Amino acid sequence: MSRIAIPGLGESSAESQMILDQIKKTLGFVPNHYRLMSISPNALSGWAGLMAPASKTLDLKTREGMALAVSEANGCDYCLAAHSFVSANLAKIPLEEIALNRQGRSGDPKRQAAVAFAKALIETRGKVSDAQFAAVKDAGWTDANIVEMIALTAQFLLTNFMNNAVQTPIDFPEVIPAKAS
Repeated sequence: MSRIAIPGLGESSAESQMILDQIKKTLGFVPNHYRLMSISPNALSGWAGLMAPASKTLDLKTREGMALAVSEANGCDYCLAAHSFVSANLAKIPLEEIALNRQGRSGDPKRQAAVAFAKALIETRGKVSDAQFAAVKDAGWTDANIVEMIALTAQFLLTNFMNNAVQTPIDFPEVIPAKAS
């Protein structure tokens, strides 16, 4: 049961509603997580303000792989369900790759570096080793990409914390729960 009442459709402020309308256009519905964030237009617009520009440089499969690795590491079952749904249905990522992503791995060498880096950022609280940092650069990611990966990882951490703290009801097809403690 959610610790905060989640607004119904149409109960959000005008500022939040514009963002929720865009989410509905993309996903076909407005998930509980976004309706929860709409309680604070500042939180929702901050999330959207970071997500939109990052989608222009890091491809969807890489972003989703990172989200799955971060959500698994943080034990966020809501985000695992949401990102598994987006990964399978929008990014068209095969189930085997989704399973690898949850482990912080990928079958694609360049994506492997990004997904492993996102997981390492969570596990080390940002204090990645020289080798972990070099692995991302050696895979061909630019310095700008690395900064974007760090920002997205922090953004995924935000949504994991929000959903774990509030106990947001999962409104996506449920997946195997996270193994993180």
